[in-house]
Amino acid sequence: MTRPTRIRLSIAALRHNLSRVRALAPRSRIWAVVKADAYGHGLAAAVRGFVEADGLALVEFDFALRLRELGWRKPVLLLEGAFEAADVGLARTHGFALTVHEARQIDWLAALPPGPPIEVHLKMNTGMNRLGFPPDCCIAAAARLAGLPAVGSVTWMTHFAQADAAPGVADALDRFQAVLPPGPVACSLANSAAIVDYPQTHVDWVRPGIMLYGATPFADRPAASLALRPAMALESRLIAEQRLAAGDTVGYGGAFVAKAPMRVGVVACGYADGYPRHAPTGTPVAVAGVRTRTLGRVSMDMLCVDLEPVPQAGVGDCVQLWGDQIPIDEVAAHAGTIGYELMCAVAPRVARFIED
Repeated sequence: MTRPTRIRLSIAALRHNLSRVRALAPRSRIWAVVKADAYGHGLAAAVRGFVEADGLALVEFDFALRLRELGWRKPVLLLEGAFEAADVGLARTHGFALTVHEARQIDWLAALPPGPPIEVHLKMNTGMNRLGFPPDCCIAAAARLAGLPAVGSVTWMTHFAQADAAPGVADALDRFQAVLPPGPVACSLANSAAIVDYPQTHVDWVRPGIMLYGATPFADRPAASLALRPAMALESRLIAEQRLAAGDTVGYGGAFVAKAPMRVGVVACGYADGYPRHAPTGTPVAVAGVRTRTLGRVSMDMLCVDLEPVPQAGVGDCVQLWGDQIPIDEVAAHAGTIGYELMCAVAPRVARFIED
């Protein structure tokens, strides 16, 4: 019999969340970000859910090739660009656009033999201090790119470090705009948080990520308040029940101690499935549609839940670890992390089912 732990993926939710981006930034084209196997949702689901996007953006060349195998014919952007010289030729062959964030990548473009031009996103570092040319070096980089036969259009790009909290995007946006060349220049600025809060960043392209999957980019605003729908539900079932007396403990280290007689359910899901091991007692979970809490330490293959709020529950009943009943961001907050990590950490052994 198949172990009951599974992921349900909703194509309808992906489409809905993309439509929310379109409503918030109606004049911009959309790069739907599908890195990390579409934030753990799978590229097959992403291609179906984001069919109305103008392009897909990611960092992995092998996954970009997979998009083409899945039938995606619209633009694909490699957000970290080429990692070695051979990648530039691969991008040309398959029609991938490349981010350029350092001089060596321009050297590789310059060395290409004659052929179709490659679309480029020139990345400026405006305060994130990860990738990108310093602002005062971007004009020279743009001029060099403009002189290369291998380069087609050049879109200027940056990534906001603080769009989700104070002080916001003002300083980064000022740095970016201060060095833009005169005349019309295509730009790509807004991540999920900026799409929601800063319409002045809705330029030629926006790049939504986490919001497409129904989670929030903000620490203080739930996804439901942004009219987003969760596309992923992690589910399992109760596989055992224990009856505790006062003073009995649960799990490794006896981390939970019963204060009175109580029923405890055992769920077939643990940290080897991607549920966070450090989620403490009290992390929310739904049993048979009723909200309750985890108890004790999460084990490799199992975790325990409080059945006192669910007197009708028994072995075989459905348990939702996160999804439409239990927001993933709420689970993440209890575990001291973010919804992004939980989505990306779901283990390969967990069966996935795609629903329209």
